[in-house]
Amino acid sequence: MAMNFKQLVGGILAALCLQAVASAEMPDPIAATGETLVATIHAEGAQIYECRAAAAGGLEWQFREPIATLLVDGKTVGRHFAGPRWELTDGSKVLGKVAGRAPGATAMDIPLLKLDAVPQRDAGVLAGVTTIQRLNTKGGVAQGPCGTPGELLSVAYSADYAFHRKPRWSLIPDTTRHD
Repeated sequence: MAMNFKQLVGGILAALCLQAVASAEMPDPIAATGETLVATIHAEGAQIYECRAAAAGGLEWQFREPIATLLVDGKTVGRHFAGPRWELTDGSKVLGKVAGRAPGATAMDIPLLKLDAVPQRDAGVLAGVTTIQRLNTKGGVAQGPCGTPGELLSVAYSADYAFHRKPRWSLIPDTTRHD
């Protein structure tokens, strides 16, 4: 059964309460200072790695792309995929570029990230998003040797993605200047 917009927003608002508690321990390199939280959405999926030549010689696992389902209250609300991109069932879509990172809780957890966001559509929950944080990561780190160039490895992971936007007043140009 498809989730309607009200259900999506209701689930996202419920997730906001959980994010408020987590933000008290935010590492500086991934903080979204001065921005407004729009939504926090859980992801379950895999980090995909490819066996490639290492700069120091030999072969190593190198990150290729994420593939994950985005969930609110256990219901699918979208997907996360290469780019990296996040696309919700309400039609909103955003592209991210890594701007900061902090270690995950263990050596087996992919890093926490701060990404600069570029909305790809002007409507929906993700419209106007300027920053994405990857939080509460579990798993996703490639281990072990790779033996064949081009070989792929899928490593299960989960994370919470927090989507932020700058306050509307900060998007308006300064018109108080007088010449």
